[in-house]
Amino acid sequence: MIAKNKKNTTLTNEDIDVDQLRLIDENGENHGVVSREDALDRAFAAGLDLVLINPNPDNAVAKIMDFGKFQYEQSKKAKAAKKAQKTIDVKEVGLKVVTEKHDFDTKVRHAHRFLKDGNRVKVNIRFRGREMSHKEQGYEMMNKFAEACQELGVIDNEPKMEGRNMTMFLMPRTDDKKKARNNSDNSENVDDSELEASEE
Repeated sequence: MIAKNKKNTTLTNEDIDVDQLRLIDENGENHGVVSREDALDRAFAAGLDLVLINPNPDNAVAKIMDFGKFQYEQSKKAKAAKKAQKTIDVKEVGLKVVTEKHDFDTKVRHAHRFLKDGNRVKVNIRFRGREMSHKEQGYEMMNKFAEACQELGVIDNEPKMEGRNMTMFLMPRTDDKKKARNNSDNSENVDDSELEASEE
């Protein structure tokens, strides 16, 4: 049990400054409206704290509980929630306007690994010299790369020029998008089989 609560914004025990309040005991039972003193006596008799849940003077509500334990459990929940929030990093993959097949396949494997880890992928093509007059080849390379990654990622930002660089962003494909794609593929297969059956 804690006696005072100076640092936390939640009012407890003697810091509660309302004369009348609705009291909920440690078992969740509602005791109706009682005086502050009566509520404090009940809390201290149980070896627990009186915690103000609703500070509105016209409808103040307090609950008897172990406030220290409550704070600890809330802190654990907050840490667990923060840990569960995976930070999304941006990984970069560099291509050339004309990328050899072996190099292209290697870059695709890298992108697949990044996407599986839940990271966004920045695909970059650096145009050198006269390559600037062949931007369409860059767009073709970007589209080819996106298609090679479509099972794991989707285009987040379409290819665009920034100076001599063409960039495109891929983001991990969500389960919903994967299901939608699988359903689309299945429906296409069904349609094909139906067409074949009708032709027979």
